[in-house]
Amino acid sequence: MTHTVPPRGWLLRTWDDEAVAFDAASGDTHYLRPLTRTLFEACQADPGLDLAALAARAAASFGVDTSPAFLDAVREGLESLQRIGLLQAP
Repeated sequence: MTHTVPPRGWLLRTWDDEAVAFDAASGDTHYLRPLTRTLFEACQADPGLDLAALAARAAASFGVDTSPAFLDAVREGLESLQRIGLLQAP
């Protein structure tokens, strides 16, 4: 599963491990919780990562195991990023 970052028009403002993303085209602002921000940054740095690799990278950054519950949270985070338009699925 490859995720791509959308074209220009998004602004990202970060504080510690949280962020907000602003879509200049629509005027919408979205809060990115720490896991969602981590997933976005991982996809931005390496758009070719699949779900397992994204989960492993995120788990390592938070110092947790890739449990089934964590994998579900990763899926939900990716779906959230796709829903708002920050990531586009292949």
